Amino acid sequence: MIPRHITIDAGNPYELAQFWSTATGWPIADGDDHGDDEVLVVAPAPVPSLLFIAVPESKSVKNRVHLDWVPDQRTRDEEVDRLVTLGATIHDDHRQPDGRGWVTMHDPEYNEFCIERSEAERTA
Repeated sequence: MIPRHITIDAGNPYELAQFWSTATGWPIADGDDHGDDEVLVVAPAPVPSLLFIAVPESKSVKNRVHLDWVPDQRTRDEEVDRLVTLGATIHDDHRQPDGRGWVTMHDPEYNEFCIERSEAERTA
């Protein structure tokens, strides 16, 4: 079995997809637009794409599942700063003085995700 999509509930699927499209560099699917109930951010194979689906209720509790991201072109701290400028917020900072750790963040609709150290930082 291989996952096809990671599906995320959203109050505004297109706006949330725009955030994640900019954050990842992956495009929004052709034909998806403002007001659509489903908007797909297309990941490069074999990575599952991100599917945002409209739901009537807002997020009210901590996610039971979240994504851990590893920067591929930046350091962890550079990536955190970049995502904050895109509209994410820092929820919990687990960075340690020796450089280890991660940062738990919220996307614009308060879904949790984490930014870990890059591969280069881990091997240094």
